[in-house]
Amino acid sequence: MTDENSMRRIFVEKVTLNMGTGNAPEELKKAQQILERISGMKVKQTKCKVKQPKWDIRPGLAIGLKATLRGLAATEFLKKAFAAKDNQLQKKNFDNRGCFGFGIKEYIDLPGTKYDPKLGIRGLDVLVTLKRPGFRVKTRKIKKTSVGKKHLITKEEAIDFITNNFGVAVA
Repeated sequence: MTDENSMRRIFVEKVTLNMGTGNAPEELKKAQQILERISGMKVKQTKCKVKQPKWDIRPGLAIGLKATLRGLAATEFLKKAFAAKDNQLQKKNFDNRGCFGFGIKEYIDLPGTKYDPKLGIRGLDVLVTLKRPGFRVKTRKIKKTSVGKKHLITKEEAIDFITNNFGVAVA
């Protein structure tokens, strides 16, 4: 038997890939092709919620893209993303709830990705959500409740999980 409680086990819930494009429709199409190639998933447009006249954007205007990876696809993509960052992250990339995010300056930094001159160079954000068994209580339909303080993932636990499972150095 193991000494560790199975309810305290941490795993990757999802990996969200974000790419901002602004209000140029042709840039949005190029970014969509890049993100679909990288993730292998269908991409969803993100729309502006507030009016920013200086940037010439208004509510309802598509200004970015996102793709959500779960399960094995999320884990495999994370390995590539960490390799693009030379298996190094900073402590400031982690929040107090155990989730973390980082940016990749150019999509061609990902291993196995080739440059396409028609699409250009574009960066993306990688956001990772970690969870434990029992976190479903906050999203279920009946008797929804919050996760207890002792069951939440701390910053230190998230850093330990990433270091042990992916071999990433956190400075």
